Amino acid sequence: MHLERILNRTRHTVAERKAATPVAALERLAAEHTPRGFASALRAKAASGPAILAELKKASPSKGLIRPEFDPPALARELAGAGAAALSVLTDEPFFQGSLRNLELASAAVAIPCLRKDFMVDEYQIVEARAHRADAILLIAAALTDAELTHLNAAARRYELDVLCEVHTAEELDRVSALGCAAYGVNNRDLTTFEVRLETSLALVEKLPRHAVHVAESGIHTLDDLNRLREAGFHAFLIGESLMRQSSPGAALEALLSPADARV
Repeated sequence: MHLERILNRTRHTVAERKAATPVAALERLAAEHTPRGFASALRAKAASGPAILAELKKASPSKGLIRPEFDPPALARELAGAGAAALSVLTDEPFFQGSLRNLELASAAVAIPCLRKDFMVDEYQIVEARAHRADAILLIAAALTDAELTHLNAAARRYELDVLCEVHTAEELDRVSALGCAAYGVNNRDLTTFEVRLETSLALVEKLPRHAVHVAESGIHTLDDLNRLREAGFHAFLIGESLMRQSSPGAALEALLSPADARV
């Protein structure tokens, strides 16, 4: 199973980092960053058009290397300038070739908020996230028990970070609806098979908590995809691979957004 293999490696990596860097050191760095309101930025952008959560993604387990030349600050500035409402930055190293350094560099380069995109299994990673200038974290329902979800969600609140809670089945959504997260995402990619279907989002959108920002994730490549999901009730759209494969991700995002604003 892809997910379990990733989680086992993540737990091992987190244990190594905890041994190398004490929480107190991270907390001093965390205090230097004031979170910028991830969910509120998405909601504000969604009031006038599709809110794009643009993802800085160098590689993935299913697709391999996606973008060989990877400059986080330059990509962050390009995507922010093209109209992204927020950024998602991969920090998993073994499977996605990301890093906390990439997050820190990207976040420092822009004014828009940044999500730490990783497999969060330990409160230590939440302190790490803010210490490296994140404004939000991802919690994946398929990767966590109910107790872990509750604990990590509460920890994120203590560190003033928004939570994007990700589901990809109705059963997972039932488990997390009462958490009160600022944003809920439906991942169209099955985390056990990596198959992608937009119908996953369309089937769950009406069941998402009404108070939250609704985010459609993965498999969004065209204007038709964006329009279809927005008309169904999504506010924000996580787009990574289709932008990262372009020579100019910013130009690709502008091309996607210009007709979307006119037609949706």
